[in-house]
Amino acid sequence: MSLLEVTSLSTKGQIVIPNTIREEMNLEPGIKMIIIQDGENILIKPIKKPALEQFKKLIEIGNEISDEINLDESEINSTIKNFRTNAHRH
Repeated sequence: MSLLEVTSLSTKGQIVIPNTIREEMNLEPGIKMIIIQDGENILIKPIKKPALEQFKKLIEIGNEISDEINLDESEINSTIKNFRTNAHRH
């Protein structure tokens, strides 16, 4: 369902997501959002945790791939550390 609501930007740069939209999307206080700006448009998208089964499946896939290419735990940890370090630079 599409809803159209109007909100305002506060002096602190905050916006209120109208109650009708929060209820429709089951948005709870504290939920994290990503903000995407593309030209004149702003998209606000909630970051929802995957279902536990989806998360378990991702772990399974990761384990299968690491077994296939013979990665050990120290190599995986090193790769994660390097990725996090480089991600903070951008």
